[in-house]
Amino acid sequence: IFEQDEISLKMPWSLHLRSCPTTVFTCECFFILSFRRTQSLHGPSPVTTFGPKACMLQNPHAVMHIQDPASQRLTWNKPPKSVLVIKKIRDASLLQPFKELCMFLTEGKNMIVYVEKKVLEDPAISGDENFAAVTKKFCTFREDLDDISNRVDFIICLGGDGTLLYASSLFQESVPPVMAFHLGSLGFLTPFKFDMYQSQVNQIIEGNTAIVLRSRLKVRVLKENWEKKARVDEKGIILTNGDIESSRKAMQYQVLNEVVVDRGPSSYLSNVDLFLDGHLITTVQGDGVIVSTPTGSTAYAVAAGASMIHPNVPAIMITPICPHSLSFRPIVVPAGVELKIMLSRDARNTAWVSFDGRKRQEICHGDSITITTSCFPVPSICFRDPVNDWFESLAECLHWNVRKKQNYLSSEDEEF
Repeated sequence: IFEQDEISLKMPWSLHLRSCPTTVFTCECFFILSFRRTQSLHGPSPVTTFGPKACMLQNPHAVMHIQDPASQRLTWNKPPKSVLVIKKIRDASLLQPFKELCMFLTEGKNMIVYVEKKVLEDPAISGDENFAAVTKKFCTFREDLDDISNRVDFIICLGGDGTLLYASSLFQESVPPVMAFHLGSLGFLTPFKFDMYQSQVNQIIEGNTAIVLRSRLKVRVLKENWEKKARVDEKGIILTNGDIESSRKAMQYQVLNEVVVDRGPSSYLSNVDLFLDGHLITTVQGDGVIVSTPTGSTAYAVAAGASMIHPNVPAIMITPICPHSLSFRPIVVPAGVELKIMLSRDARNTAWVSFDGRKRQEICHGDSITITTSCFPVPSICFRDPVNDWFESLAECLHWNVRKKQNYLSSEDEEF
């Protein structure tokens, strides 16, 4: 589900809708969604009728469209010149692949390479005299201090799934295409093997590769800062038991996997209210609640009993963590709805929230967490295509539906 005004202003690529070939959303393009197949599924659009008289209310700002996942392809309006290389920190096994890749990009492809400053502070890199000539060509940056959102054409991740999550957190708006190499422990989100990195990187630079748009959550945390207002008596002595005044502090995050609200170190059950589009739908009593994207459905959510959702499905998943109720099942709500989580008035303790396992902070009475679908997805480059890559990850990483096969029953056995 896309909103035309948001995409045309905020998403740095062009989107062609097969159901309406004259509708094109354009901006400065990192990649274009074109179509490879001739078959595609379509949901209701403003011109769709239902029976002889019923139809959808005309709305020029929203067109529902279900796209064939295998038809999403990457291309470039101009050849890419800059690349951000994300390396897992303090991992000695990644030093050699990192050096080989950077030498190939700088000397072989003559590209501008961006590297985080703390990566180059590793003694194994800073002390390598043979690699010093390459590091001098790097452009460095620091997390939360330097903005590189308009400087990088695409991203290469070396590590595990956490490396891709970290790369996503560096871009709070438009995200360049991400190519992730499996050099970590799990590798569910990293489909590329490093053995053939040169040919694979060349293919990405040439374009026409499959991508999957991994939706993110736009999260806004509004905190009430309660402070005591000091009073001064007639003798000029400052009194500490002054009136209490509050000020509001807002923080915003882009989350690729999930938002987790839990009870923290307290031994009491968490007690938080869950609102959907302004309506209270339930109170979560248990260890907490997970609000995840389809990409995050195969992470913490699946461990808590949720279903696994393909990243092309526009949805938000709500999963309780050890609920104190036998009937509290995980639910899936449409992408675009606004969820709000607040501490219940009669809660015995505070709650804690984290975003993709980072930025953990305490939630007190009066604080609120607002969650909705972000209009800035993460374009993840596929090894084959979105469907095959996802099922291969399920089989290889999570061992989905792995069991010993039943023995063949011969005709002689059937007689008995």
